[in-house]
Amino acid sequence: MPRPVSATVSVSALAHNLAAVRRHLDQTAAAASGLPPSIWAVIKANAYGHGIEQAVAGFSKAQGLAMLDLDEAVRCREAGWGGPILLLEGFFNPSDLDLVDRYHLSITVHQREQLDMLARARLSRRVDIMLKLNSGMNRLGFSPAAYPAAHERAQLLQQQGTVGSIGKMTHFACADGPQGVSEQMAVFNSVTHKLPGPVSVCNSAATLRFAEIAVASENQAHWVRPGICLYGASPFADADAASFGLKPAMSLRSEIIAVQELKAGDSVGYGALFRADRPMRVGIVACGYADGYPRHAATGTPVAVAGIRTRLVGRVSMDMLIVDLDPIPAAGVGTPVSLWGEDGPSVDEVALAAGTIGYELLCALAPRVPVTRDA
Repeated sequence: MPRPVSATVSVSALAHNLAAVRRHLDQTAAAASGLPPSIWAVIKANAYGHGIEQAVAGFSKAQGLAMLDLDEAVRCREAGWGGPILLLEGFFNPSDLDLVDRYHLSITVHQREQLDMLARARLSRRVDIMLKLNSGMNRLGFSPAAYPAAHERAQLLQQQGTVGSIGKMTHFACADGPQGVSEQMAVFNSVTHKLPGPVSVCNSAATLRFAEIAVASENQAHWVRPGICLYGASPFADADAASFGLKPAMSLRSEIIAVQELKAGDSVGYGALFRADRPMRVGIVACGYADGYPRHAATGTPVAVAGIRTRLVGRVSMDMLIVDLDPIPAAGVGTPVSLWGEDGPSVDEVALAAGTIGYELLCALAPRVPVTRDA
């Protein structure tokens, strides 16, 4: 019999979250008397750990999908996705363009070398590109000074029949915090406002809090690129996912596999980090950092046992963790445990207690954890 740890991905929750984001964008556009933007549903990193095929099913009503890996793009096509696919880091060598061409992919172009490779390419059809501006995050993108010349070169490739549409793109560094997007948006507008083509600037945080900047017009199409919010986690430290009407799409569950009776002063786990201050019962749960649960989760991290909130105690081991059973006196071997998700704490609560973010926990789900799809 396999270990009892498992994860469930809800396709209906993915679809619900996409619909919630769609309603928010539609309402924002209506209030501004504009047109709502299209949505690139971001499914990078194996759809944030949820699985490419589940994401294709859950996001079937998105206008497009966006990711990093060519292999994942191919899986989307093989799963039946016929709409636009955007590679967020573009391509890395000339041979990648064979797959870009064969599977009709759109690409982000963020450096001169990619334009050089496109100039030498022999493609069977035009490739749509999003030309990326470095507006201040200083990861990828042409500098404001270099962007106009890069756009001119892309237009030349367009005239030569290599490039199709040329979009304008940037990425925000502080959309989830008090600094917001105004500074970077001012740079983006100053560089690109006279250039034709669709625009894409909003990640999850900007989509939820600054959607007004993505309102489209008859002359200017906009695309937003929500990621983490589509999986039912929040991009913000000061607002949970439920406040935006989002549902958790992944639930990580296990069971109690042993119970220990502690006396006052007894310790549990490696390093004896936790000592009982009174007689108490603890449950040993079949889940550890080799399953993707964070080793740095501290005593007090929320866990649900038989639907009742309790806490993690002691250090997380490779294959096990320990929970306080005092609030659940009837719990014993075989009692279900929810580590995060639909019937337990949110992944953001667990991440906060572990000093990280929900993105990391979802993406870190280990291959050894069986994943089932829940319609």
